[in-house]
Amino acid sequence: MQREQGGIQNIVESWEGCQRELEDSEMLLELAMGEGDEATAREVDQLLSALIERVETVELECMFTGEHDASNAMLTIHAGAGGTEAQDWVSILMRMYLRWAEAKEFATEILDYQPGDEAGVKSVTIMVNGHNAYGLLRSEMGIHRLVRISPFDAGGRRHTSFASVFVFPELDDDIEVEINEKDLRVDTFRASGAGGQHVNKTSSAIRITHLPTGIVVQCQNERSQHRNRDTAMKMLKARLYEKEREAQKEQHQELSGEKKEIAWGSQIRSYVLQPYRLIKDHRTNHEVGNVDSVLDGNLDPFIKAYLLWQRK
Repeated sequence: MQREQGGIQNIVESWEGCQRELEDSEMLLELAMGEGDEATAREVDQLLSALIERVETVELECMFTGEHDASNAMLTIHAGAGGTEAQDWVSILMRMYLRWAEAKEFATEILDYQPGDEAGVKSVTIMVNGHNAYGLLRSEMGIHRLVRISPFDAGGRRHTSFASVFVFPELDDDIEVEINEKDLRVDTFRASGAGGQHVNKTSSAIRITHLPTGIVVQCQNERSQHRNRDTAMKMLKARLYEKEREAQKEQHQELSGEKKEIAWGSQIRSYVLQPYRLIKDHRTNHEVGNVDSVLDGNLDPFIKAYLLWQRK
């Protein structure tokens, strides 16, 4: 409750700050026009452009009404069918989300990384730490489809690849999720991928399987097996919590449409690089022709369109 009140207070203060800046800009503009001061007029134009960006940011803040929207997020990307092509698509998406987080000044940490057989990434889990990280990234949950001329096809043919994106909030310690140790199978293995020489010498990586649900989580980020287990349990807790919430919503028929959208083979967004260049979100119909900008992390237009669509 205290966090929620603090969030509302921050939004109110932000709106009040924007209002004050608008009033100051109006006074400055009147002064510039009265004195014919073009330099000051240009300064006001720059101030108003920056103010518009801040207003849009506060508008987004007002859309975060979910219980865990303000939380950190755990984002997992899995390659679909298609071998090396699909695994390369995962590496492209991973870079896109890391660049997006960097632009937001969100801290990121790769919790689990499964390299591809020849290139790319089979799966990766990233912790994204920042205010409203989950509220922003939950719009990305679903199937992402890529259409391009494959760099791995000697014949230069066009390929379609799929990757699934799952997003879970990092839960507060005061949220209880019952996990029976008897329901867990814990396996240790040697970490793979980047991480230093120790990854090939110690079995510090942890894989936990929750037998009743079949949910599997793993972490190989830390040198310590104990710390990897703690992180994996945190991931499992988030997965089980979201699974239970989804089941409850399904009972009230509130999640039926969303569940269809995240089913395999029913993509939420298409990234077409050939024969034309276009990225389209199939839920909101938002389209962007500047493909490179989006793949470099400019996801905010899609996120905002999703939040507006969801409110409708």
